[in-house]
Amino acid sequence: MNNQQRKIARGERNNNPGNIDYNPANKWQGQLPHDPAIEKRFCRFVTAEYGIRAIYKLLQTYQRKYGLNSVAAIINKYAPPVENNTTGYIRRAADDIGVGINDHINTTDKKTGIALATAIVSVELGYQPYSDATYEKAWGLL
Repeated sequence: MNNQQRKIARGERNNNPGNIDYNPANKWQGQLPHDPAIEKRFCRFVTAEYGIRAIYKLLQTYQRKYGLNSVAAIINKYAPPVENNTTGYIRRAADDIGVGINDHINTTDKKTGIALATAIVSVELGYQPYSDATYEKAWGLL
């Protein structure tokens, strides 16, 4: 299926490929004003790079603030079992970045941060629309 035939996921339309929930307390760089008429639940960003940057920042906050240092711990918080197949999500993300689900990772490490965000986007959208350059550019916004 080519790009014209594929249904665009909400996360891609919102430039929020991690499907980060809107919270008025979070003032993300590049975030568009919340407009429930357009999108009730999730943040919207001016570009995909800002949406990916928000994923990086969230993952780093999980490590710094909550001490979550493995794919299993991070994804359990990011995508709780209440609304996700968290076990499958964890396995896929760990496989994608080449670590065990309980291995210690550092999300401030560029290679690890980009790999985990790329895995998250693939799961959240169900496909991967962004190039490596997009993830690099988003990392540069940190």
